[in-house]
Amino acid sequence: MKMRLALPILLATFLYIAFGEVSLAPKPPETRRDSVTETMHGVTIADPYRWLEDQGSADTRAWINEENAYTHALLDRLPGRDRLEARFGQLRKVTALTLPIERSGRYVYRKRLADQDQYVIYKRDGLEGKEEMLIDPNPMSPDHSTNVEVMDVSRDGKVLAYLLRQGGKDETEIHLFDIDSRQNLPDVLPLAFYFEVSMLPDRSGFYYSMTSGDGPHVRFHKVGDDSKQDSDVFGKGYGKDKIIIADVSEDGHHLIVQVLYGSSADKVEIWTQDLAAHGELTPLVKDIDARFFAFPAENMLFLQTNWKAARGRVLAVKFAEPEQSKWREVIPEAPDAIDNVTLAGGKIFVSYVHNAASVVKVFTPDGRPTGEMKFPALGSVPQINGHWEGKEAFANFRSYTIPTTLIRYETATGKQSFWARVEVPVDTNQFEVKQVWFNSKDGTRVPMFVVTKRGIKLDGNNPVWLTGYGGFTASELPRFDPDAIVWAEHGGVYVDVTLRGGGEFGEEWHRAGMLERKQNVFDDFIAAAQWLIQNKYTNPNRLAIEGGSNGGLLVGAAMTQRPELFRAVICVHPLLDMLRYHKFMVAQFWVPEYGSAENPEQFKYIYAYSPYQHVEEKKKYPAVLFMTGDGDTRVAPLHARKMAAAMQRVASPDRPVLLRYELAAGHASGSRSVSQTIGDEVDEFTFVFWQLGMN
Repeated sequence: MKMRLALPILLATFLYIAFGEVSLAPKPPETRRDSVTETMHGVTIADPYRWLEDQGSADTRAWINEENAYTHALLDRLPGRDRLEARFGQLRKVTALTLPIERSGRYVYRKRLADQDQYVIYKRDGLEGKEEMLIDPNPMSPDHSTNVEVMDVSRDGKVLAYLLRQGGKDETEIHLFDIDSRQNLPDVLPLAFYFEVSMLPDRSGFYYSMTSGDGPHVRFHKVGDDSKQDSDVFGKGYGKDKIIIADVSEDGHHLIVQVLYGSSADKVEIWTQDLAAHGELTPLVKDIDARFFAFPAENMLFLQTNWKAARGRVLAVKFAEPEQSKWREVIPEAPDAIDNVTLAGGKIFVSYVHNAASVVKVFTPDGRPTGEMKFPALGSVPQINGHWEGKEAFANFRSYTIPTTLIRYETATGKQSFWARVEVPVDTNQFEVKQVWFNSKDGTRVPMFVVTKRGIKLDGNNPVWLTGYGGFTASELPRFDPDAIVWAEHGGVYVDVTLRGGGEFGEEWHRAGMLERKQNVFDDFIAAAQWLIQNKYTNPNRLAIEGGSNGGLLVGAAMTQRPELFRAVICVHPLLDMLRYHKFMVAQFWVPEYGSAENPEQFKYIYAYSPYQHVEEKKKYPAVLFMTGDGDTRVAPLHARKMAAAMQRVASPDRPVLLRYELAAGHASGSRSVSQTIGDEVDEFTFVFWQLGMN
C-alpha cells in the first residue's frame, strides 16, 4: 500500500479509537466491481469480484496489501493487545509432547520446548531411555514456518520417514532419516500432496499414496533409487474426488489399499495383495455403499464399518477367506457411535462417543470385553497409538480446562500410567464445564458444551463466544482450548455446539447435515444462539461467532441468514462461494459432502445457502474478521477475498469488515508456529473485545 493512502488511514484510526467518532473511522479500500454474470440452470448469477480469484495477478496482490494495511491500522492500535499476548503466551509457550510410535523398543515422538515455535522429532531407546533429538525444523526458516511430522518408522526402529512442510502448505516433501547415524538418506519425494507412507519391514522400500493433477496414486519407492523411477501400483482410473491410502501389514505379507469416496468416506473400497506370494491386488470391499476402515493383524483384517450398523461395528476377515459369507462380526453395534479403532498389543481399542465425550473400551480379537481406559474427567481422546505386535497403547486425553495428558496402557495387565503431561498455568477449579441441550428448528435435540468461570452470574448481558463445525463426520468433542480459558477469565461464556453433520451420534447424525440437509447444520447453530439469548446468557450485541474451514461456511451462512443475532464474526479459512468451490485445489474431495452446483438438483439447495450470493445491501451485518492466506492450499483463499469485498461494500461504519491475510501460513493448524497461533488469537480477541465492548 502506498504511503499517501496509509497515513490518512492511520490518522483516522487514531481519532476513531481515541475519541469514538464513528464518522472519522477509516474506510476500507475501494474494490473494483466487474460486470461478470453466469447463468446456471436458468438462474443468472452475478459475480462482480471474480477477478479476485486470480491470486497471482498484480491487481489482486495490490488489493491484498491494501486490505492488510486497513486491517492492521484498525487492530494494531486497539488497547490490551500486550496483555492478551502475554496471557496466550503463558498458555501456549509450554513444553508439549505428541504420542510416541514404538518400534522394537525404540520410541519416536515430537516434542516442543516452551521457547520453541515448532515441534522437534526425538527418540528414546527404551521407555525410560535417554531423550535424543533427531530433527529440529526451527532453524530451517527465519519465520519458523517450516515444520516436520512423523509419517512412519521402520519395524526395527532404525529408519524414520517424515514430511517437511514449508509455509503451512499441504504440499510437502517426504524424507528418510537414518536414526542411528543421525543423517538424512538421499531419498526424497518431491513436493506433492501426500496421504500416507508405509515401509516394508526390511526397509528396502515403501509404499506411498498421493494425489496429483490426474487423480490419486499408490506408488512404490525402492530405497536408493531416484523417485522418478517409482512405479505406479494402484489408482489408474480413479477421479480427483477419491482419496487412496495404502498400508503394509506389520509382517510385510500383505498390502492393504483403501479408496475413500470423498473426505467423509461415505463409501470405501478395500483391496488387498499377498506380497509374500507375489499375488495381484484384488478387491475385498468394492460395491457396498458404506464406510470401511481396515486394520491388519497377522492373518486377518479387522474392519471398522457402518455397513448395516449406523453407529458402527467391527468385523473380522481372514486373508485366506475373503468371501463376504466368511466375514465375522466381533464387536456389534452399540448405543454409542464408534469414533475410531486401534489395534495394539493383540487387543482392539474402540473409542466410542457418548453424548459428545470419549469412552475407550478394550476387546480381545474375538470381541470379548477386557477393560476400559480411565480418564480424569469428561473429555476426548482424539488418538490412540500402538501396533499389533507391541505391548502397550498410548492415548492422548484432553478437556476444555485440562491440557493434553498422554496415557500409557499395558495391554497384558490393563495397567495405566501417565507418560507425559502438558503443564499449563491454569487453575481448573475456577472454571465450570457443563453440557446443555436445546431444540433445533425441526425439533431435533442438540447438545452444546458451555465453559464459564465458576459462579458467573447470567444476566442476559454476558459476552458469548459461540463456535462449532458440523460436517464430514468430524466429532466436536471437549478439547483444551486457550481461547476458552482466556474468554472465561474475562467474564465470557464459551459455547461449543455439537451440530448435525458430525459423527458424534453415528451416520444418521452425519447424513442429517450433508448434501440437501446441510441447512440443518445452520439451523442448529442459529437455534443455539437463540437459546442462549432466550435463557439470559447473552443478547445479540454481546454475541460473537467463530468458525474455520467448514466452520467458516457455518458462520458465513449464519451471518447472512440471521445477521441480527450476532455482533461479531470470526471467519477463518472459509468456504463461502459454494457455487464455485469445487473448481479449486482439492475441493473435489468435498463434493460427496456438499454436492456440486453443476448438478441441477444440487444447485437448488447449494444456491439457497451459499453465503457469497446472499450478501444484501439493505441488511445490517455484524462486524466480521476474515482470516486466510497464501499458504492455504486446501480451502482456496479466494473465498475470503471475494466475501470480504462483497461485505465491505454494504458494511455499516460501526461494524467494519476486515481481511487479515497472511503470506506464509496455511490451513493445517498443526503446521502453524506458536508465534503465529498467538498472533491469530491476539487479533481475534482484540477484534471481538472491541466489538462487544469488553475490557
